[in-house]
Amino acid sequence: MLSSKLPHILDKPLSAFAKRLNISPNLITISGSLLTLTAAFAIPRNLVSGGFLILFSGLFDMLDGLVARVNNRVTRFGAFLDSVLDRYSDSFLLTGFAWYFLKNGSAEGCFLSIGTLAGSLIISYAKARAEALGQECNAGMIERPERVIIMAAGALTGFVMTMIWVLFVLTHITVAQRIYHVWKEMKEANSS
Repeated sequence: MLSSKLPHILDKPLSAFAKRLNISPNLITISGSLLTLTAAFAIPRNLVSGGFLILFSGLFDMLDGLVARVNNRVTRFGAFLDSVLDRYSDSFLLTGFAWYFLKNGSAEGCFLSIGTLAGSLIISYAKARAEALGQECNAGMIERPERVIIMAAGALTGFVMTMIWVLFVLTHITVAQRIYHVWKEMKEANSS
């Protein structure tokens, strides 16, 4: 997962820029979600435009946390808002791809988009539920940053069927990895 392997890798080079932004991190989060909604509407009409909008909205997703950290504006509500709007953003984009496939007569692509949407929501739910039970849960192959990169690459290259198959498989593998991780950790805790 990029988010665990490369934590805040762009913080240092972008810190000076982020310090100059006198904008609420929550406003950046909301703006990024609105851009994602725009990308979702663009995908069925023009894949390349949709791909660029996915990448552009991803910058907002990266920038909101950075602005919050460097300007000492990190709040629990901001983290909550970011997490909730990220789920909307995933839903928007995968709905846009389902619409693209439907428009192009691909029931397979439409089904895979909806299945990937379900999996992406369950990835987040598994983490939230585990944490509510007092168990860390960052396991798995793919989180939101990877999904955004894969979706943008699929849209920009036109390999959308390959992209949605990859996302579908990796998303559900990640759910299984999280279930296994929590089961293993809880089993070990009960054994001690």
